[in-house]
Amino acid sequence: MARGKLRIYLGAAPGVGKTYAMLSEAHRRVERGKDCVVAFVEHHDRPRTEVMLHGLERVPRAELDYRGARFTEMDVDAVLARRPQVALVDELAHTNIPGSRNAKRWQDVEELLAAGIDVVSTVNIQHLESLGDVVESITGVRQQETVPDEVVRRADQIELVDMSPEALRRRMAHGNIYQPDKVDAALSNYFRPGNLTALRELALLWVADRVDEYLKQYRSEHRVSAIWGSRERIVVGLTGGPEGRTLIRRAARLAEKGAGGEVLAVYISRSDGLTSASPKELAVQRTLVEDLGGTFHHVVGDDIPAALLDFARGVNATQIVLGSSRRKTWQYVFGPGVGTTVARDSGPDLDVHIVTHEEVAKGRGLPVARGARLGRSRVVSGWLVGVIGPAVLAVLLNTVHLGLANDMLLFLTVTVAAALLGGLFPALASAAVGSLLLNYFYTPPLHRWTIADPKNIVAIVIFVGVGVSVASVVDLAARRTHQAARLRAESEILSFLAGNVLRGETGLEELLERVRETFGMESAALLERASDVDPWTCAGRVGVGRPVERPDEADVDMPVGDHMALALTGRVLPAEDRRVLAAFAAQAAVVLDRRRLVEEADQAKELAEGNRIRTALLAAVSHDLRTPLAAIKAAVSSLRSDDVAWSEEDQAELLEGIEDGADRLDHLVGNLLDMSRLQTGTVTPLIREIDLDEVVPMALGGVPEGSAELDIPETLPMVAVDPGLLERAVANLVENAVKYSPPDRPVLVAASAIADRVEVRVVDRGPGVPDEAKDRIFEPFQRYGDAPRGAGVGLGLAVARGFAEAMGGTLNAEDTPGGGLTMVLSLGAAGSRPELLPAGEGTAHRERRIS
Repeated sequence: MARGKLRIYLGAAPGVGKTYAMLSEAHRRVERGKDCVVAFVEHHDRPRTEVMLHGLERVPRAELDYRGARFTEMDVDAVLARRPQVALVDELAHTNIPGSRNAKRWQDVEELLAAGIDVVSTVNIQHLESLGDVVESITGVRQQETVPDEVVRRADQIELVDMSPEALRRRMAHGNIYQPDKVDAALSNYFRPGNLTALRELALLWVADRVDEYLKQYRSEHRVSAIWGSRERIVVGLTGGPEGRTLIRRAARLAEKGAGGEVLAVYISRSDGLTSASPKELAVQRTLVEDLGGTFHHVVGDDIPAALLDFARGVNATQIVLGSSRRKTWQYVFGPGVGTTVARDSGPDLDVHIVTHEEVAKGRGLPVARGARLGRSRVVSGWLVGVIGPAVLAVLLNTVHLGLANDMLLFLTVTVAAALLGGLFPALASAAVGSLLLNYFYTPPLHRWTIADPKNIVAIVIFVGVGVSVASVVDLAARRTHQAARLRAESEILSFLAGNVLRGETGLEELLERVRETFGMESAALLERASDVDPWTCAGRVGVGRPVERPDEADVDMPVGDHMALALTGRVLPAEDRRVLAAFAAQAAVVLDRRRLVEEADQAKELAEGNRIRTALLAAVSHDLRTPLAAIKAAVSSLRSDDVAWSEEDQAELLEGIEDGADRLDHLVGNLLDMSRLQTGTVTPLIREIDLDEVVPMALGGVPEGSAELDIPETLPMVAVDPGLLERAVANLVENAVKYSPPDRPVLVAASAIADRVEVRVVDRGPGVPDEAKDRIFEPFQRYGDAPRGAGVGLGLAVARGFAEAMGGTLNAEDTPGGGLTMVLSLGAAGSRPELLPAGEGTAHRERRIS
């Protein structure tokens, strides 16, 4: 099924006529025979808009109840069942009433489009999601209902419904938009002339960008290479030199003269990465062009004029701004220069501006040939062979003359040897010395710097040419070998960085150490600052040497964005190493951001846990504490009532109810305070040696008579605990066990020694807990099964485990053989904790029923 088409009427503010324009379009389509229905249109009691609904079929709305009120929304199912050709859906950014089919109306529209139904809708510019902050800064109102920009951008047609601020305010004053009682407030607040003008500009610019996207898409689909000057786009060619700032400012002034002018600064580097541009200067120029509202682009190309023109034509630019050449007059022998070439090849559709600046004709370095990278020893050997070798050979040949041809071959051999050892320059020296010796000693007339036979001139020229050719081949081979090795090393480094990006394994310090080792530096540091005026701070540093506090104090600094830099000390790096260093710097920034995100996530997790605890605490206070308070209040009110003569038995029962309620309140508040102490980390146990039978019997005083049995052998070792925390933990365990154990099956509290631990087991015969829930029951505010609210706030087991862990113990749940649940409290024996307070005296073995 073909997807339906979406048409959107976009306005700058309410009342500009979007809905009216949509209904007018509907009437035109109905007249053309289209099946068009009103799925949802809100006329807001505007008479002219309401009149436009006449004659259009309306799909009944769905009615929904929400918070005691009745609302209507678009009935998506009814529209799908009706299946018209065109559906009118007003207010695309509207949030549906809870209980609707979708949360947002634009999601309803997506369903209609997927079903093949064309949709005509409306939206205001302030409802676009990306413009929320901008609109809030203009109007002071944060829009709660938004629609993703991509939904509107995907529309097949977008039509701007425009109206001047003055006309819109007149419509407002005449009562055509809001009710009369709301007009004055609207005109003095949201509908101020400044607000409306700014919103109108936002709408116009947004639609202009959308039109520009359509144009780019059309040119791409139809392969249009010619420039269409629909708007001024000015490309600034940067070389990385100081004149770039002048060019950027000049281009910005040119853009201001035309409507919708745009500045695009482009820096073109060679594919081999060799450049004389200053990375720091490029970073400054990037910041400048972005501050002026332009964009910065980095393009790779060996033919700079061709790459610049290709870029300009690709972005549909109308003008190119270049600086006058910094080359001196004699340097023009190497070519006409970039500016002249671009102006010659630009054609009639591109204007080229050559801007003068202070650096004109002050000279710029020519590309320097990189060394063959043959090693110092080979180069020295090559020079020795190239200079001394021909002299030694000449001495030997003066004793044995083999003829000019053989002499030339021997000198050529020396030249080739010099080329193989030292490269191009030793070979050139050998060829020059050899040719002079051949001319002086072996070419008639002898011992003179002249040559009688022209054939000998040709021979010497060939000799020099062969020597230079061989040296060039050796030099080129050495260069290619070095480049291959370097590229392999760079590939390994970049692969390492890519792996770290994917796995997120390397920390900041480890990455900085890798940078220091890779480039052989003394230290590496990542510096950052909040803004251009704030001081630099060190986010991470490794290595030795002086600490670097600012990027300009380092031997090498690599900017990372506007307010971060990687600073190295030890030596100055060549330009060819900066490409890999830039990758390291970018990765360092990513690692730092990742580390901070993890820290923020941990903090957010702690805050979320704290919020959860506070929410549960409020729920406990509002529900579980209310029950005993209500019982106490009812009993006290009854006792104080003068209308009823209470008997002594009734009074005793009411007083007992008050006492029970107070005890429950005391227990609940105690658990809440204990949980609060655990959550804030203020529980500090006072560990000392003590016998279990000094503490555990007191913990059973809060349970009914006959509900628990105690079994503590006399031979148990003393335990290293805080008596108060242990008593509270055991009391919570026993109370929880008694709550779930059958009345005729008392809870057993038994203790035993295992190695250097002492275990206290609280055994009940209740329903038990599944394995998957055994850990969950120890979480705060958790109650297993269908325990009623009056049974407590679900903190007893959480407090017990918290106290056990604070004393260095553990608390776990196990199944009771034959059914039930056993809580195992494991504590450290006194002998395993040497740093304890003096022990108290033990007591005899107790095995009795607690009452």
